Amino acid sequence: MAHRTSRSVYDRLTERLNRCSQGAPPSESLFQILQILFSEREAALVSVLPLKPFDAAMAASIWKTSEADARKVLDQLASRALLVDVETEDGTEYVLPPPMAGFFEFSMMRVREDVDQKALAELFYQYLNVEEDFVRALFAGGETQLGRTFVHEPALSEENALHVLDFERASEVIRTATHRGVGLCYCRHKMEHLGRACDAPREICMTFNTSAGSLIRHGHAREVDVVEGLELLHQAHERNLVQFGENVREGVNFICNCCGCCCEAMIAARRFAAAHPVHTTHFLPVVDAEACSGCERCVRVCPVEAMSAVSAHDPRRPRRGVARLDEARCLGCGVCVRTCAEKALSLRERGPRRLTPLDGAHRAVLMALERGKLQDLLFDNRLLWSHRALAAFFGAILKLPPARRLLATEQVRSRYLEALVRRFA
Repeated sequence: MAHRTSRSVYDRLTERLNRCSQGAPPSESLFQILQILFSEREAALVSVLPLKPFDAAMAASIWKTSEADARKVLDQLASRALLVDVETEDGTEYVLPPPMAGFFEFSMMRVREDVDQKALAELFYQYLNVEEDFVRALFAGGETQLGRTFVHEPALSEENALHVLDFERASEVIRTATHRGVGLCYCRHKMEHLGRACDAPREICMTFNTSAGSLIRHGHAREVDVVEGLELLHQAHERNLVQFGENVREGVNFICNCCGCCCEAMIAARRFAAAHPVHTTHFLPVVDAEACSGCERCVRVCPVEAMSAVSAHDPRRPRRGVARLDEARCLGCGVCVRTCAEKALSLRERGPRRLTPLDGAHRAVLMALERGKLQDLLFDNRLLWSHRALAAFFGAILKLPPARRLLATEQVRSRYLEALVRRFA
């Protein structure tokens, strides 16, 4: 009976997490992960919390307890990075982060003794790298994705640089953030426990703005200034790591510096290439076949296997190869360009830019819309029902027949919704 009661509590928490736009499909692995991270009481309490920002008074009302007691629980959860606490002019607000990028990563961003990180690493690997449901829902569930690629800035020519917007530069995110933190790379830390980690830098996972403020406050990330942040970015460039960050234009909360062997986003980009699980940059590399020596450096550094070597059909050198790009798989990161000793690779514009959501609220609505979860977003009064932008949006779409076809257009998905978010947020 005790196990049945415990299971039902964690099932309710899973149901809550699975109703967010990102999703968290139930699994025995997820059940065991949640058991390690949350006590049974905590799981029961968190399962009824809003997924939009809330304060201690709201939590107290939901939990039927005093505000002081509610605050103690919330602060304890925030201290373990299971909630993010944000200091505002009106006091402290709390947010339940999604599993990714969220409390999964936070649990591994420093070495800890209060949780069994080896057991967590093994369960994370099972849930994300062996089972497919969660990663498929996260990376291949719709057109709007959680993360996007940042261009490898050292690979930009002067002409390229003129066409890169500020929000497309990792260096600009570092310079303009209100808070900057660095912690252990979740992916390589996880693989380290499994004996599979590469030798890429560990302490190089970057968080920014409100998320960084909370993680720094509770010791899950180390605060850095602009100079150190840019130096870490330089180290990532030198190691040919790909910058993968939050898919928003304003208020970016994370940038990971990814290797192709350990990092979830790069693995997903290979595994679900046809679904375009990571938003690409505005660029594609171009191969100058005459200049290419066939050394295959670009093949070795490409994290998503978009580069390959084929015969150059050179009668004078029958064994000579030449690089070939699979444009459909390419992230446009530009790492290959910088590694080419023959200068046979350069970047060109890919074509029309893909939509980058304004902020987290804009992205959440787009993801929910595409994944068939808009009703959960709108009708769960513990989620974003009180968000005035969504109330306006919902009222407006009811007047637009046929809504489903209209909402599929780029104009409504971007300009119309973005204008509502700006106006009512």
